[in-house]
Amino acid sequence: MLDQLLAKKSDFSNAAVDDDGPSLKRTLGPWGLTALGIGAVIGGGIFVITGQAAAEHAGPAIILSFVIAALCCSFTALCYAEFATLIPMSGSSYSYAYATLGELVAWFIGWNMVLEYGVSASAVAVSWTGYFTSLLDHVGIHLPDVLTNAPLAFKDNQLVMTGAYFNLPAVAIVLALTWLCYIGIRESSGVNTAMVILKVALIVIVIIAGWSYVNPALWHPFIPEQQGPEKYGWAGIMRGATLVFFSYIGFEATSTAAQEAKNPQRDLPFGTIASLAVCTVLYIGMAAVLTGLLPYDQLGTSEPVVTAIKAHPQLGGLRWLVEIGALIGLSSVILVMIIAQPRIFMIMGRDGLLPPVFAKIHPRYRTPHINTVITGIGIAALAAVFPLDVLGDLVSMGTLIAFVAVCIGVLILRKTQPDLPRTFRVPWAPVTCVLGVLSCLTLLYWENWYNWTLMGVWTVIGFVIYFGYGFRHSRLRG
Repeated sequence: MLDQLLAKKSDFSNAAVDDDGPSLKRTLGPWGLTALGIGAVIGGGIFVITGQAAAEHAGPAIILSFVIAALCCSFTALCYAEFATLIPMSGSSYSYAYATLGELVAWFIGWNMVLEYGVSASAVAVSWTGYFTSLLDHVGIHLPDVLTNAPLAFKDNQLVMTGAYFNLPAVAIVLALTWLCYIGIRESSGVNTAMVILKVALIVIVIIAGWSYVNPALWHPFIPEQQGPEKYGWAGIMRGATLVFFSYIGFEATSTAAQEAKNPQRDLPFGTIASLAVCTVLYIGMAAVLTGLLPYDQLGTSEPVVTAIKAHPQLGGLRWLVEIGALIGLSSVILVMIIAQPRIFMIMGRDGLLPPVFAKIHPRYRTPHINTVITGIGIAALAAVFPLDVLGDLVSMGTLIAFVAVCIGVLILRKTQPDLPRTFRVPWAPVTCVLGVLSCLTLLYWENWYNWTLMGVWTVIGFVIYFGYGFRHSRLRG
């Protein structure tokens, strides 16, 4: 039994094609993949979580929180890059775990990736609503609160009812982008690239313009005196790092589009590492500007960038740019997540761990259309009823667990299959991979107990599905 659960997959050819229908279309080059990574990363983190983490946990030292989270992601990005050259399939860390740690661990990682891509898109959609309603307020249009807020909120370590009906704008943007992903990767990628160019340009404008009004006195003390278990001090910095880690989620989404890359062995490492580098520079720049424009304890709003700009009438003209840039940035994150999640389901379906319907490709659009619809509806449902803080923490935990598996997997393959051709190799692999594992475990340590409880419930649900269906239908043993 144990041998079956730990069975490893060495032939990934059945994941590359669908014997019963069309295959995915290879249309993405290195810059398209880089844009995919940037599109997934720059969104809720830079426009929402930066301010909230600074106000509640790290103060101006939120910059250090970003650096810590970036170091964790950097170790992992190198591991993803090596795996992408070895297993250029759309399964990302699910496929990597299947090759190194066995089927049960692969299922566990794939199930957590539903959190990373599906649930994170819901969290970002909730953030999108905040900037959308701010923009409407700016032109004199006011949506009722019962249609722009979640009916559930997390207060005093328990879920409570808020009296709202559901988050209508979040549902609307998710369903609109689901339709775009349904009709084709070329169309989705093209729209994403355009949105990435626009939002990066707008972020650079805000950083440059805002820098002139930064008050360095607001950065002192840089590390505020600790006021509680997770409020300020180094404990607050570490807790802030677990929050802003959510900001980096998605840089490895490039690997989920491996079967749509023109030259995955060459382009996937480039796209993964380049997107992470660009996003880290922009995050640190924006964090420095926000905490220099307004006292950090005033940044804990649903649209902190707008809050900081409104404090300086000279920057009033930037509000439009920020709101539009935020909407574009958040939309591109949702779009990439809706691209990524269906392809994870597709690989799991072709491996037999999910029903065959999850492996289907649209004969005309050549997209995993059924998975896209399922993903879109699921994301919209979560965004309709849950607040950002509940969704964000749960997503980060699932991603950190997947990152640990990828770092360990590189070391295992270096030992078990050292002669495999690697067009990219992790430099100083033993040190880099171990640091990657330790940094991820450190961030997991700073998660709250109720997040661990939710993760436990999610894991139990996943194992029920696996032992109820996947174990008996696995192609590896069939």
